[in-house]
Amino acid sequence: MASIVCIANQKGGVGKTTTALNLSAFLGKKNKKILLVDMDPQGNASSGMGFDIHKLDRTIYEVLLEEYSSLECILPTKEENVWILPSNVNLAGLEVDLLEKENKNEQLKQILNKIRNQYDYIIIDSPPNLGILTLNGLCASDGVIIPLQTEYYALEGITQLMKVIHRVQKTLNPSLVLVGVLLTMYDSRTSLSKMVVDDVKKHFKEKVFDSIIPRNVKLSEAPSFGKSIALYAPDSAGAIAYEKVAEEFLNRI
Repeated sequence: MASIVCIANQKGGVGKTTTALNLSAFLGKKNKKILLVDMDPQGNASSGMGFDIHKLDRTIYEVLLEEYSSLECILPTKEENVWILPSNVNLAGLEVDLLEKENKNEQLKQILNKIRNQYDYIIIDSPPNLGILTLNGLCASDGVIIPLQTEYYALEGITQLMKVIHRVQKTLNPSLVLVGVLLTMYDSRTSLSKMVVDDVKKHFKEKVFDSIIPRNVKLSEAPSFGKSIALYAPDSAGAIAYEKVAEEFLNRI
């Protein structure tokens, strides 16, 4: 039965989708069967896997509205052992659609519980906010990974996210655990990046991944080619870092 992990941070541009894509890809390369669930209306994980999101008429949105089953919407990707439940802008309307629904924060959980025995890991990419889509991701998950940019004000907003996680643990999903905090966009040339790493490690201690994701041009380029870094530039610093993250992830899980 799959372990389900949500990649979450309400701040945009911290590496959520990059982490979801590349963690999925490297786990797939380690012979794990992976389902990537795109819960962001921007559909960046879906386009990053090579899909034209404007042409998709069967997405996670239609599954959540019970118009299609998840099995009718899951697509194979170019990545080894990785499938995706894609998304597009339609998902932005979900909050209104679920307004009158009971257990509206647990819709994704019900969907994934039906198929989790078909995968080793299910990775959820969440949007940059703490609304109903992120809550669905947290309620459906066994664990959460928080990507954190090694830049000024990195810890700003994390207090709010941790409050939401604790609230979910108390009321909706008591089995949810913090898998770890993943430091991203690290620039070894700046003293600021090093200071942020020290601050985050003081705050989260052993919950911080040993592996740190560097600033890397290839990592930024890969999604525009519809590929993970594992396919696009397997020898790059970004690929080496995410492969280590995947190894550490397996040890932590």
